[in-house]
Amino acid sequence: MNHNFLFEIGCEEIPARFVRDAANQLADKVTNWFADHRISIGSIQTFATPRRLAVLVTEVDKKQTDRAELLRGPAAKIAKQEDGNWSKAAMGFARKNGVELTSLELREEKGTEYVYAVKQEIGLQTEEVISNSFSSVLESLTFPKTMRWEATKTKFIRPIRWIVCLLNEDVIPISFAGVTADRITRGHRFLGEEISISTADQYQLALQEQFVEVDMDKRQNHIRLQLLELEQQNSWHIPIDTELLEEVTQLVEYPTVVSGQFATEYLSLPREVLITTMREHQRYFPVQDRSGTLLPYFITIRNGDKNALQYVSQGNEKVLRARLADAQFFYLEDQKLDIDKAKEKLEHIVYQEALGSMAARVERSKRLALGVGEKLGLTEEESEQLLRAASIAKFDQATQIVGEFPELEGYMGREYALLQGENPQVAQALYEQVLPRHAGDELPTSKIGTILALADRFDSLASGFGIGLSASGSQDPYGFRKKAAVVVQLFMHYHMYNFSLTNWIDLALAALEEDGKLIHPKMKVKAELQEFFRLRLKALLTEQSIRYDIIDAVLASEIDNLPFVVQKAAVLMECVDQHNFKSETEGFIRVANLATKGMQQVVNESLFEAEEETALYQAFHTASEEVNQAQNASDVYKALSKMVPAIHTFFDHVMVMVDSEEIKENRLALLKNIDQLVKTFAVFDHIVFEGE
Repeated sequence: MNHNFLFEIGCEEIPARFVRDAANQLADKVTNWFADHRISIGSIQTFATPRRLAVLVTEVDKKQTDRAELLRGPAAKIAKQEDGNWSKAAMGFARKNGVELTSLELREEKGTEYVYAVKQEIGLQTEEVISNSFSSVLESLTFPKTMRWEATKTKFIRPIRWIVCLLNEDVIPISFAGVTADRITRGHRFLGEEISISTADQYQLALQEQFVEVDMDKRQNHIRLQLLELEQQNSWHIPIDTELLEEVTQLVEYPTVVSGQFATEYLSLPREVLITTMREHQRYFPVQDRSGTLLPYFITIRNGDKNALQYVSQGNEKVLRARLADAQFFYLEDQKLDIDKAKEKLEHIVYQEALGSMAARVERSKRLALGVGEKLGLTEEESEQLLRAASIAKFDQATQIVGEFPELEGYMGREYALLQGENPQVAQALYEQVLPRHAGDELPTSKIGTILALADRFDSLASGFGIGLSASGSQDPYGFRKKAAVVVQLFMHYHMYNFSLTNWIDLALAALEEDGKLIHPKMKVKAELQEFFRLRLKALLTEQSIRYDIIDAVLASEIDNLPFVVQKAAVLMECVDQHNFKSETEGFIRVANLATKGMQQVVNESLFEAEEETALYQAFHTASEEVNQAQNASDVYKALSKMVPAIHTFFDHVMVMVDSEEIKENRLALLKNIDQLVKTFAVFDHIVFEGE
């Protein structure tokens, strides 16, 4: 009979943002553990609340699968004595692996005989295997932040208070961090009590009776249904922020929706100020009418039942009232501050110790943005708007409300700029400079806003790398990966802004050098930034399911035009299944293999001796012209592939490495030119074909 296996680890409250990832990691580790220990299982269910991580594994086999392992020993000439008996080397091999001498046999491998043995390993009972080594699962778990709290100095996300480990109804008393597993778990901190789990499959129901819903998706769905019920009862619309919903789901074990209200006078505050105050500080959902207008109500999620909800509501109303009063005060006080005065305050805000003040950063970004604007050929009106927007960028960081709610940077810049009569396009650019703020966020819609957004990210990246800061391993404390990803996203979305990655990097480093803030050598920093963007492109292409060899091929080429890199990868993915693609790739590789031997690039037509040389030279010139006129990556590849017949014919009839140095170098120069043209698209020797 197969078993059900329950494992629960109970601890102090886990931060909400870590709960789901921790639960999924536990499920993956448990699945791998059973596979590594040759124990077959059916399904695995994942459970988690702020106070526990758990898995329920069904149809667990009662014992490990038996294993027969083929072991190779010494060569026969060492393993056999002259009289035909086994040597000491063979006896040592048998003894080491726990097999009888009679089970040894000789087998030939690649022309040499070796001694072999088949070692039979009988599987242990599952209960014994779990008891012996399951604690290794807990030891292998990793978390962004950990704590130590007891004598063994074990690190875990939060102090462990109990462990449940059941195989059907039997307790397996594994130990970890000074806690030994039992069948005792704990219900809701206030509404439940300690209970004994009789059998593994009763776990979920037993905790539901103790006011704990351990299924994360069910808990989240309970919240959704209660919000929907409130909407229907009151003719409201409650917009659901998915990140906030996930957070409140992982803050509670038994969710109950509670509504409250606030004074209508606070509706005069800007919409985002109200929403941010409720969402970021209090984890409340705002309430709208059917047309999208904010109403003076909010929704919070209680970790408990419906008892005395009116007092819960009143307590939350009191807290929110104080928050909104602060926001109203900040908003009114900020309006007394002139934009230019706010800009002066940036002199006293430190951006980074080695990089100076926020005002210095704004000035640096301004020079970068204006340099880009000049090369893009903006109209006079656009240039004036860019100058003003770049000059007052980030002034809202000196305001009280952004000091309280950093999430409102950009939004409040636009709000205050409009209140003080700034050009609407300038005000919009101040908002768009921080976009996108997160995955799925809106993108800048104006050219000025896009330039400011890119200038902001490039200055941050260049200045960070310029003083020796960088992302390493899985750590990215300065958000460089996110900033680079935003740059790639904006380049992809606004590819009509024909300004290369290298141009941006050069201008950013020049501004940094002009300020005397570039600590490391400019060329070294430039190379590091280019490689950093290459890695971000690799991640993007991997997400798009591009083959690894095609990713390597296009990234080994020029990456200056980011949208073109992505186009090239897509084109090659379309080509890989076409019958002529291998021939084309082989042609390009044949050229590349000899091109490296060339010492010159100038081709002298008068030195051609064979018509195949002339034909290849003409094919190269035609391809070069078509590449220059191409509108997209597909057209470029078509132009390059037209050279392939001439390439193969050339190699079939022309000897390149001839005795005449002049003829040889001329032919190598032709190949070198072709290779350089091809490598503007991809380096084809990275591409792998089946069977290679």
